[in-house]
Amino acid sequence: MYKILIADDHPLFREAIHNVISDGFPGSEIMETADLDSALAMTVENDDLDLILLDLNMPGMHGLNGLINLRNDAPTIPVVIVSAEQDKQIVLQAITYGAVGFITKSSPRAQMTDAIQQILNGNVYLPPDIIRSQKNTTHRSHSEHHGFPQELLQALTRKQLLVLERMTKGESNKQIAYSLDIAETTVKAHVSAILRKLNVHNRVQAILSAGDIDFAAYLRR
Repeated sequence: MYKILIADDHPLFREAIHNVISDGFPGSEIMETADLDSALAMTVENDDLDLILLDLNMPGMHGLNGLINLRNDAPTIPVVIVSAEQDKQIVLQAITYGAVGFITKSSPRAQMTDAIQQILNGNVYLPPDIIRSQKNTTHRSHSEHHGFPQELLQALTRKQLLVLERMTKGESNKQIAYSLDIAETTVKAHVSAILRKLNVHNRVQAILSAGDIDFAAYLRR
């Protein structure tokens, strides 16, 4: 079904994620490695890999440098970070450097299966709790409580705000279309308009920057 490489230096976690894939995606070919050098070698020998599940802290990685090396050597193979790291900025950097998703090791089994399915379907997956996490707990007004200037958000139509709100919950275009009872092509058009109006290059940047917005305040206007 799928051909997936698990790159992680913890045998117990490799076994756990192996079981998640075996149960969730029966018939898949699963390969394993414990360091970056062997992962790079295996991508050269297996350019038909459907997905690489990459640990940030295994030998040879040096943080996100390993991800950059892997993306340079195998640009056509999707890479998802699987890490215990939960810092929002690390998640953002990983996506900026080319990862198609970020799964935390503390994720429940069902959530991990769903995340892998979304990524294999061509969507980007981000942990909802990290997207919504706040950098601090001090109270700020909704005009200051996010990464976008207020005037950019006010440029969005009500429907675009609704789409952006669904995006921050990790919903795919198909899920958003169902939730808002509109065509998937209409959702795509809204997403393109949102990215343009917010001056971001991709969906992930929009999601991460918009995670703390008080949508109710803007939708009441």
